[in-house]
Amino acid sequence: MKKSLLILVVLSLFVSCKKETTTTTETSTTESSTVPTDKDIVDAYTYLYGRYLVIQQENYDINVEKVGYNKIKYNPLGTAQFVNPNLDVAYLEAWIAVDKDHAVILNVPKIEGRYYTAELLDGWGEVIVNINNRNFPKTPYGKFALVLKGTNPTIPADAVKIELPSEKAKMLARVELKGTPDIAQKLQKQFTFTVPDGIKIAPPLTIPEFTPKAPIGGEIFDKVEEVAASYPDVMPKAKEYQDKAIAIEKYRKTDDKAKAHVDEVVKTQAIPGFLAGAKGFGTQKGGWSVSYAAGNFGDDILARDIINYGGLWANRKEEAVYFIGLIDSKNQPLSGDKVYEIRFPKDALPGTAVDAFWSTTLYSVPDYRVVDNKLKRYNLNNVSGLKKNPDGSLSIWLASSLPKGAIESNWLPTPAGKGFSLNFRTYVPKKIVQDGQWFPAPIEEKK
Repeated sequence: MKKSLLILVVLSLFVSCKKETTTTTETSTTESSTVPTDKDIVDAYTYLYGRYLVIQQENYDINVEKVGYNKIKYNPLGTAQFVNPNLDVAYLEAWIAVDKDHAVILNVPKIEGRYYTAELLDGWGEVIVNINNRNFPKTPYGKFALVLKGTNPTIPADAVKIELPSEKAKMLARVELKGTPDIAQKLQKQFTFTVPDGIKIAPPLTIPEFTPKAPIGGEIFDKVEEVAASYPDVMPKAKEYQDKAIAIEKYRKTDDKAKAHVDEVVKTQAIPGFLAGAKGFGTQKGGWSVSYAAGNFGDDILARDIINYGGLWANRKEEAVYFIGLIDSKNQPLSGDKVYEIRFPKDALPGTAVDAFWSTTLYSVPDYRVVDNKLKRYNLNNVSGLKKNPDGSLSIWLASSLPKGAIESNWLPTPAGKGFSLNFRTYVPKKIVQDGQWFPAPIEEKK
């Protein structure tokens, strides 16, 4: 079983030699600098890009949406302003900011009989902790004091202390709709903060604009040390990658030739390699790709990039495993002009793979937003009222119009003339899912 994502293969090496003259022992700045290999440039770019995707989202939330820090945004049901939203839950999100003298108190309501979690993530998209009844069985609700690691601000005596690795963290909380969205929405609003006065909060880092279609280029090396110092990274090889990136930044600034060289490698190798990896990554079967590293990536820099790019704020596999579909079972890109069937055998229905719930949601590419349609139907799940086939199997149909012979309740509309992607979510997946022994049924084109 593959445990890491596709590794970029970079073969060319660039070696420099010092030139000597008979009249002087001095050499040019470029000649005396260590010229990085193309592989080092690609690796350093891939490493930094994961952080840039989080910084980009922080800038959007704070400077565009103006949500502020330590203020909860209760997303309206069925919406979310980040990529790959889950439409089966009531979302609430916030940027938390603390300092050495002040803690923020998260108040979690009592929730029974439906899935919920308050996921806290760091500045690289790594999960810090999930606050829920599974991880805190003795205190599944109440006060949780969020404090800067290594500090001891005053907190309530009845609060559970949770240390954050830096002054900021992202919270993404989810409450399962479970067919009763009005109740879920009431519970959503009962998550609150208690925020003291006087917290010192730094603004988001300023970075160049970039898009999913046009990732950031060589300018990613403009201020490596500032970016690296902006948030501690739990990745075991973080310092090694940061040292590479700092060396490349110094080399790139030596002269125009060095800058052009780095920028060319980024343009022709790093970006294409990343985009290729995003189309088919990790373990693959039947058109689905999955990474079991989501939420805690180890040293897999490409996995972190791909998850932050296409599913920012993804959770750990103990909470959720996400199967991404960009191709069909014959490795052809998904198209809204075709008809597909995902047929689960009666002895392998999706509900048998989870302890909470499952869903499949359809998105546009490459921006990963929901696709509008006349039915206003963007996903199908365990409470969608799906009908089984006569033999007990369960089919999900994908097409721009209702396929002949398909059950309308089991039809997920696709965008005619355009590509699309799928995200099949398993929440609180059983061990067979976490261990890679279960996959969704294949995405099969029907003629």
